[in-house]
Amino acid sequence: MANGHHQVLLIGGGAAGITVAAILRRRAPHIEVTIVEPADEHYYQPAFTLVGAGVYALAKTRRPQQSLIPPGVNWIRDAASSFEPERNSVTLQGGQTLQYDYLVVCTGVKLDWDKIEGLADTLGSNGVCSNYSPHSVGYTWECVQRLKSGDRVVCTQPPMPFKCPGAPQKIAYLIADQLRKRGMLASSNVDFYTHAPAIFGVPYFARALDKVAAGYGIGVHLQQQLVAVDGKSRTATFEFVGEARKGERETVPYDLLHVSPPQSPPDAVKASSLANAGGWVEVNQNTLQHVRHANVYALGDVASTPNSKTAAAVRKQAPVVAAAIIGAVAGQAVPGHYDGYASCPLTTAMGKTILAEFIYGGKVTPTLPLTPSKERWINWWIKCTGLPTMYWHYMLKGRVWFPRHNTAYQEESA
Repeated sequence: MANGHHQVLLIGGGAAGITVAAILRRRAPHIEVTIVEPADEHYYQPAFTLVGAGVYALAKTRRPQQSLIPPGVNWIRDAASSFEPERNSVTLQGGQTLQYDYLVVCTGVKLDWDKIEGLADTLGSNGVCSNYSPHSVGYTWECVQRLKSGDRVVCTQPPMPFKCPGAPQKIAYLIADQLRKRGMLASSNVDFYTHAPAIFGVPYFARALDKVAAGYGIGVHLQQQLVAVDGKSRTATFEFVGEARKGERETVPYDLLHVSPPQSPPDAVKASSLANAGGWVEVNQNTLQHVRHANVYALGDVASTPNSKTAAAVRKQAPVVAAAIIGAVAGQAVPGHYDGYASCPLTTAMGKTILAEFIYGGKVTPTLPLTPSKERWINWWIKCTGLPTMYWHYMLKGRVWFPRHNTAYQEESA
């Protein structure tokens, strides 16, 4: 069904699109659902940090897209080139124009490698790596294995928003742990540069992570943004964004440079009337319904919701969108209740993880009855085994019951 009219049209077949489609098929099989997605392969992206650290095979993160499309759901192998919500239509790159009753935008984000001068030309060589793409994550582990005593490791974090706000620093900890196990940490240098004014956006977890970084001797450089990479000379240039030294630049040498690239909505979204001033699909942060077009919803990384962009957020958002659509088809109003939940398993060492869970406003909301700021082996197991299993066999199958996070939790000293 490449042309014509669709009852529910999902633009994007990543974690968000597949999950919403699966829930709709389970709960309302009478509703016709179509997914527009160009990729033939689907990746479990939260495991890329583990791939880059050499503890998880890239092949384990990958499944054929066809194997994940729920039975009965139409799949159009294409991508959106423009949106016209005033006409309830989407035009695809292949030229087709699709009409819809309900639209769900879940395209994910674009990795803006070209926003950093020289990065695209040297990524995957000269010690420049990134866990943010399946095409470059394997090179991260190659670079880690080649490190020698006295080498300098530089890890970077771009301006918000971007996928998985803990990922840029997680690889720094795992590399430092590798160096410590090899007896090379004391003679080496590991530095973490972030555009942000703190190491993590939730103060409770930031205090704990400051201690983790200090324990490794990692240099934490706040309010500095990567602007250029020279692979031949193995140097990285940073620009200060804080008021005290705003606009000044500093060039540092590296032996391994791990880059977390700037990220933005796809061009088709940014150019449409669905977008807010920043280019994100403008939705109500609780209902995930578009603020101007009542039959449009968005979730996942492309939505304007002020939560951390993680797969755990999608897990909580998808049932809200599916329930709203089922209710709308039946002529019933179903109030949304997404509270901004996100989870970020912060891998601080091989076998140790801080499980950061929080909602809008940075309120800490753990699921387990354990002190959230502590590094634990059980959290490492959750990260490496529990969450991937849940993703493939539960979440993407449209099952929606999950343990509740504790919104009444009172923070203790981290």
